[in-house]
Order: sequence, then C-alpha cells, then structure tokens
Amino acid sequence: MKNIFACICFTLVLLGCNGKGDTDLDLVTNPEHYTSFLEANPIKSYAEALQEKVFWSKRLGADSTGVGDLGPLAGAYSKLFETSGDIQHLKDAEKVYKKAITVAAIKIQDGYKRALAKNYITQHRFKDAITLLEESYAGISNKHATELLLFDCYLEVGAYSKAEQLLKTLENTKQYNYLIRISKWSDHKGDLSNAIGYMEKALAIANSRENLALQIWTNSNIAAYYGHQGDIKASYNHYLKTLALQPDHAFAKKGIAWILYSKEHNTAQASVIIDHLLKNHKVPDYYLLKAEMASYQGDSVLSEQYMQQFFTLANNPLYGDMYNTHKIMALVKTDPEKALQLAQKEVANRPIPQSYHLLALAQLALNQKQEALGTITNFVVGKTTQPMALLHSALVYKANGMLEEVGVFKTALLPARFELGPETYTQVIAL
Repeated sequence: MKNIFACICFTLVLLGCNGKGDTDLDLVTNPEHYTSFLEANPIKSYAEALQEKVFWSKRLGADSTGVGDLGPLAGAYSKLFETSGDIQHLKDAEKVYKKAITVAAIKIQDGYKRALAKNYITQHRFKDAITLLEESYAGISNKHATELLLFDCYLEVGAYSKAEQLLKTLENTKQYNYLIRISKWSDHKGDLSNAIGYMEKALAIANSRENLALQIWTNSNIAAYYGHQGDIKASYNHYLKTLALQPDHAFAKKGIAWILYSKEHNTAQASVIIDHLLKNHKVPDYYLLKAEMASYQGDSVLSEQYMQQFFTLANNPLYGDMYNTHKIMALVKTDPEKALQLAQKEVANRPIPQSYHLLALAQLALNQKQEALGTITNFVVGKTTQPMALLHSALVYKANGMLEEVGVFKTALLPARFELGPETYTQVIAL
C-alpha cells in the first residue's frame, strides 16, 4: 500500500505543477475577436475540397486505374471529412488509398501505405496502422517517414518502450516532425512545460517556412496544450491565431466555446459557437458538450435530448471504435453493462491508462469495487496525469474506503477546474 500511495503522490505532484489558478471573474474572451469567423455560409475549406474531389474524379474516370490521380482524390476525400465531419468521406478515402496500393508500382506503394495508415489512425484503428507500417518498413520504404508514424501509433497503443526507442533514433531538435513528437512524448510523461516548449520551437519553424498547413496545425495544438496547463489566455490567443489562418477551423472554434463554458461559465455564447459548427461540421461530440452545458444549467430533459442526438450519430457503424471512450462515459449511468463491454474492447484495442480508467469506472458502476481497485492500482496510478483518469481513480478509492488517498487526489485535482469543466468539477468538490 505504501508503494501505491507513493505512486499516487508522484503522479499528483506532476499534475499539481501543471495547474494554474482559475479566477472565473477574469474574462478572457471577447466576441469582437471571433464573431467574424462565425459565418452561416458553407465553409470555405469544404467547398475547396469538394472542387478537388470533382476535379480528380473526372480525371480518373469511371474505370481508370491511373495511380497518379488516386492519391489526390483520396486526399480530397480526407479534406472533405476534416471539414464536414462526414465519416463517409473518410471511408471513401480509405477505399481509394487501398486501390492505389494495388495498382501502384512497388517503389511507390510505400507512400500510399503511409497515407492509408494515417487514415487508420484517424479511425482509431491503430493496430491496423501498425501492421501496415511495419510491413512497409520491412520493404522498400522511406524509413524516416515511416518511423514518425510508427512512433505515433506505438504511443497510442501503449507500446511506450518502442515509442521511446524510435524517438531516440529520430532525435533532431531542428526538425519540425521530431519536435512535435518529443512534445507529445513530454505530454505523455506529464511534463507540460517541455511539451509546450517543444511545440513553440516547432511553431517557430512553421512560421519561418511560412508553411500555412503547419502553422494552422501547430497553433491549434499548442492552444490545447496551454489549456491543459491552465494558461487560458495563451490558449485563447493561439485559437484566434488559428482562425486568422483558417477562419473555418472547427477545432479552434470548439476550443473557444470550451473557454466560454468552462472558464467564464457563459453557456449561452458557447452554445452559439457550437450551433454554428453543427451547421456544417456534424460530429457527435458537439452534442456531448451541449448535453453537459444543459446539465450544468439544470435542464436534465434538454441534456438527455442532446445525449440521444449524440448516440444517433455516434452509433453509425462507419465510426467503428472512434467514439468508444465518449460512449463509455455516457453509458456508465444508463447502461453499465454495455459500458463495461465497450471498455473491455477499448482496453484490448488500446491498453493505455486512458482506457483502463474507463474500465474501472464501468466496473465501479456495476459495484465491482475490488475489480475496479485492481484496475486502477495496476494500470492507472503513477502512469498518467490526466485529470479525468485521476478523478475516476479517486472515485474508486473512495468506494473502497481509502479516504487518505482520496484526499491526496482531491487536493491535486483542485487546479484542474478548467480542464474538467464546471459540471464534472462538482465531482471533485464532492470527493
């Protein structure tokens, strides 16, 4: 027990160092900063991607196997998914990449395999991506490019020793692709300060190259990191920079909506942004946020309606396992047996702490207190600093009467109000 408690303390010290104070009266947002980005017309990026899709489809022809046209066509489908949220476009891209692999010469199959692996990663099919990448890596391939993607996949499935080994092989602090991965690794280790530092260096490289795609991606991701750290103003500013570069960037808009809700408790304005997004970017998780905000406002009926809308979209078979974690969180109260089944599946797909704490939550919902405690102590404690994982760990310890450990968790979770959100944060207060 002493060893377990030491792990808890170490993990929570890391989290405590990341958090900053949150004074809700200190407003960060200003509608004048982002209102111009909330346009009702079809989003520009989607229209451009649609034009690309039409162009390359015509070039390819109904029966053509022109490999030079297949790549751009698949890329257009991928952009259509990114800008619309329509899962069918992602599956269409998968089909085209598979066709390209079958018709391409051996020497150029590697590029299509990496593109297909990225598609699998987006679908959360990490093991499929690893199989494809390792197969390609063993043959004629761009070793460096493949190693970068393998690192991403190994990190996602908890193959941390393999990921760390690859990271050492890739080390080059002047290279953008290395910097964003050492940033991911630092975040995984609970070192947000270095994660942000590396991402700032990557952003400097993107800016020096005037590479628009890299500038957009880096600004949006560093905004999320600053949010995790508790520097809400920096997070907000980087979301605004993202929108200045791409006015229809959905992730950045959702980030601002979260700031409005979690930091400023302005659910009305946050809802304006989410409703704007839903006009052109219909993804299930927006309804989860709307359900959470409705619950925070005390409207359980409306919250349930939004939750049903989430499941209506998320249960589309084309999504596969993409929304398993969201479903588990939603089902623990209404269908814990189903939540447990999904959690077991998620652990099999991704045996990482972020999956195991959901398994423990489902076990706890079924009153399997001892099993939940075993899951937490063996697979979560000391292995992640993610606030939600720590909150669920605290709930498991509380159910097992381990109140001293619960007190340690609660103290360390107090700075995590922004990341958890005001509705979830009530569970911290109640510990």
